[in-house]
Amino acid sequence: MTVKTNHQFSFEWNQHRYAIAYDTIGQGKTVLLLPAFSTVSSRSEMKGMAERIANRYQAVTLDWLGFGESDRPALDYQPALLHQMLQAFVQQMFSQPVAVIAAGHTAGYALQLAQQQPQACSCIVLVAPTWRGPLPTMGVPKPLSATVRQLVRFPVVGQALYQANTTKGFLRLMYGRHVYTDQSRLTPEFIEQKQQITRQSGARFAPAAFVTGRLDPVRDRQEFIKLLQSSPVPVLVILADQAPPYSKREMEAMAALPRIQSLTLPGTLGMYEEYAAEVAQAALPFLDAKTSTTGVL
Repeated sequence: MTVKTNHQFSFEWNQHRYAIAYDTIGQGKTVLLLPAFSTVSSRSEMKGMAERIANRYQAVTLDWLGFGESDRPALDYQPALLHQMLQAFVQQMFSQPVAVIAAGHTAGYALQLAQQQPQACSCIVLVAPTWRGPLPTMGVPKPLSATVRQLVRFPVVGQALYQANTTKGFLRLMYGRHVYTDQSRLTPEFIEQKQQITRQSGARFAPAAFVTGRLDPVRDRQEFIKLLQSSPVPVLVILADQAPPYSKREMEAMAALPRIQSLTLPGTLGMYEEYAAEVAQAALPFLDAKTSTTGVL
């Protein structure tokens, strides 16, 4: 099995270049795996799935700009920025259409990629898809969310606020509530690894944008449903059976659409990592049926 790690893609935005970290494993038709946005977002979350499809596909995992091991500049993180990053990566790295597995909030980005570059995608798998950030989901007004986002950008106050929300205790609480269903997996070593992701230079800017709704790819459910309905490529939605009530209702609304294939698996918002084997096994028949000619790096 061919494994290539710690590669960097050079992405240009406003006349500056930024390094985007990515890995590849396996050979064959290409599947691009997009980790969900979060405070601890990292391509390592997709490693389990990548390893399980690598005997039949070339799996490519990447860290979004501002997350994981990619550069984390103090930019105004917004959908246009990450859309451009994803489009540039796909255009420059692949010679043939690719299948995309998008987790959580990146669902909208994958769907919009297919809308804008239908020739670039063969199919899309959405795993526990969401479209609205945590604070908007909690009902926090936009002006207050914007204020929080600006506070986090301040050098001293912002760093202190960010660190208070990335303590080991807070991370374990959030994982136990919304991300993992099996509490025994939240070992001290696991939480330590997650916290290390939050301690990189510039780590607070992109996560703050996500948490406050700045990275929401659409404005409301109607816009997301319209985007999903009009997908020019086949879509499979994998629902999380133990997802929080609001998120589960949104996923069920997606699954109810005609032409959209769907299935439900155990897990909650982090099912793509916690239940990587089950999710990969469920996605493989769809990938096998829908992928076309090989895309190569």
